[in-house]
This record gives sequence, structure tokens and C-alpha cells, in this order.
Amino acid sequence: MPFIHETAVVSPSAIIADDCHIGPFCTVGDNVTLGNAVRLESHVVVDGITSIGNETHIFPFASIGLGPQDLKYAGEPTETVIGKKNNIREFVTVHRGTAGGGGVTRIGDNNLLMAQAHVAHDCQLGSEIIMANAATLAGHVEIDDRASVGAYSGVHQFCRVGREAFIGGYSVVVKDAMPFAIVQGNHAKCYGLNKVGAKRRGYSRETISQLNHAFHLLLSSKMNTTQAVERIAAEIKDCPEVALLVDFITSSKRGVIK
Repeated sequence: MPFIHETAVVSPSAIIADDCHIGPFCTVGDNVTLGNAVRLESHVVVDGITSIGNETHIFPFASIGLGPQDLKYAGEPTETVIGKKNNIREFVTVHRGTAGGGGVTRIGDNNLLMAQAHVAHDCQLGSEIIMANAATLAGHVEIDDRASVGAYSGVHQFCRVGREAFIGGYSVVVKDAMPFAIVQGNHAKCYGLNKVGAKRRGYSRETISQLNHAFHLLLSSKMNTTQAVERIAAEIKDCPEVALLVDFITSSKRGVIK
């Protein structure tokens, strides 16, 4: 049987795995599903049509799956889907989706959401992401795997943050942050390849060199973005990371941060 503290309020229709831990003063709603070894510390609220994957750990005063801060939301039955082995710290808020945004707010696996981080409606987060304290995502934001969003940074609606991008603290992101890039400031600017992060993740010297050359063409040459992308495609071949960077830029709807 799961451990459910006597002061917790858990709906009898919620689906709770046998080895869950639900601490004091938690509230778990009718349509919530908690996977194996999910642990809710005290005063956690989980509501709406929400599923939380195995071994996710949620700390006090987090709020998961409640209605979005969107004036167009009219109570439609939308969802929140959270994957496995996430750490969701104190006072984090994750809101469910809206009908106009696809209906699902989704978070992948092995993410760390530090205290007071906010994930708004219809956001799509990958895996192994770090959101530092009070990092804030507006609605419909997409974040790819292993990206980092610094403390007190804000990401505008419909923006994308590319794979392994690093957004420095107190930044304001109003366009797409390119994969592998360092982005910082208000409004944010791109400061090139995150070389330290690339080395830590084990990229080869050749791959780092090719990525660095691509960022040089994008940021330091006198070419516009279209010209730089054409030059990158012509000069750098057979590098999946550069191909990912080029695809991200060409598919951008808001434009990329330079």
C-alpha cells in the first residue's frame, strides 16, 4: 500500500501506485495518476488530468496541473503529463494545457525544476533540463533536452530553447535561443558556443571546432542569417550537431537570438 499521511486529501478515484509516498497536507485530485515511487512531500497540490511518472520527487508547496493563467481558458478538460525521475522543488507551478495550444503541458524525464520555477500552459519540455530558481516560461514555450534556464530568467510565449542551450540568469528571451549557445541579457544576446558545456558533455574536439566555426559565421561575419546558414551548409558537412543548429534556425518562426 502507498503511504498516505492522515492529513492528506486524496481522491478515491485517483490512481496511486503501491509504493508512492504522499506527505502531510497534500491534495490529490480525481483524475491524477501517480507512478511507482512518486514522492510528494508536504503541502503539494496535484489536480486536473495529470500523470506523474515513476520516481518523480515533488517538494513542499508545489502546484501541479491546476488551471492555466490564460483568460481564454474556459475549464476545458486539458492535461499535464510529467515523466520519470524529475525533481520538482519548492513552490514550483506547472499549469495544464489549453484547447488552443494542443491541450497538454508536457515535461520529460530527469529534469530539475528549482524553487519557484514556473511552467505555463502548453509548454513542451524535453529531458535533463535545468530550470534554476524562479525561471519562468510563458505559454507554449518549447525547451529541448539538456538546456539550462538561469535564475529569474523569463522566456516569452512561443519561443524555443534549443538543445543544450545555456540561458544566463536574469535574462529576457523574446526570440528562439539556438542549440549549444550561451544566451544572456535583457533583451538576451547570443555570446557564441557554450564550449565549456560541450566539453563536459564529451563532444569531440572536431565537433566543437565545427560548431564554433558555425557560430563565428552566424555572429561575427558581415553576412545576414540566411547567408550565414547557406555558408555553414556549404562548408560544414557530416556533423549532426551543426545540422541540428541549421535546422533549428531555418525552422524558426520568431527568429533566433544573435
